[in-house]
Amino acid sequence: MEQPIYTTRAHVFQIDPTTKKNWVPASKQAVTVSYFYDSSRNSYRIISVDGTKVIINSTITPNMTFTKTSQKFGQWADSRANTVFGLGFGSEQQLSKFAEKFQEVKDAAKLARDKSQEKGETLSNHSQVKESGRDTPSADQASSFNGTDDEKISHVGPEAAQLKSENERLKSVVEQSNTNTKKWETELQTLRENNARLVDALQESSANVETWKKQLNACKEESDTLRQKIAELEAQCNDANQEKQRNAQLTVRVKELESELQEKEQELENLRKQAEIIPQLMGECESITAKLKVCLKQHFILLLRFTSEP
Repeated sequence: MEQPIYTTRAHVFQIDPTTKKNWVPASKQAVTVSYFYDSSRNSYRIISVDGTKVIINSTITPNMTFTKTSQKFGQWADSRANTVFGLGFGSEQQLSKFAEKFQEVKDAAKLARDKSQEKGETLSNHSQVKESGRDTPSADQASSFNGTDDEKISHVGPEAAQLKSENERLKSVVEQSNTNTKKWETELQTLRENNARLVDALQESSANVETWKKQLNACKEESDTLRQKIAELEAQCNDANQEKQRNAQLTVRVKELESELQEKEQELENLRKQAEIIPQLMGECESITAKLKVCLKQHFILLLRFTSEP
């Protein structure tokens, strides 16, 4: 019966089966991810269910490796499921705890496998001892074989059946062991291939990171250039504003000068009109002066006459 031994929450991803590079979300949100232990089979599994859909059902084997690819993301390859699972955690502590539990479960699975192999070897050695004892019977067994046919059947029959049953069981164990060995070899080969793909993906990611760094530096340089141009344009705008202010002041001054010019022109026009009257006034003045001379002359003559009479 399986029982949960550790539970956490994470976003679940699977590697894209087509590209083997991109991650495909298996859950829309963080879901429960649990380690289960099957005491009857002495095996461990990672299981995650999103609603009614099983998105992770991965049996842990000694050949598996959990890899941290960032502060909050980790992954492992499952050759039986023919995929790579990825988990995104909410914190670095959750990732570290999950990785530690993965290593513990992996070590426990390896220990269980080693014990199973030791048990198989012990049974095989025990069978060989029995086979050897049957090929070289003891003196008591030889003496019993010299009896009647009924005695031979009653003595040999049960032992032969037991040995045959034991041999069949051992043969089954050996075949199962060979099958498991082939399966583990297949898993190892798949794991190597997955590791190779992951190494390629890591190298490609590193190359992409370098490219992104170069692009980032180029963007920074372009941003600095744009900022400098903006500063220059702002300075030009300030100069333009100052020029506009000067132009506005000059416009006001021009209007003032135009107004003064109009006043001067009006004064000049008045002076011109007065200048036109001056010759007339001078003529009148000369006429009056002539009349005044005549009057003065007459007055002088009268004065002489007045003074000369007794």
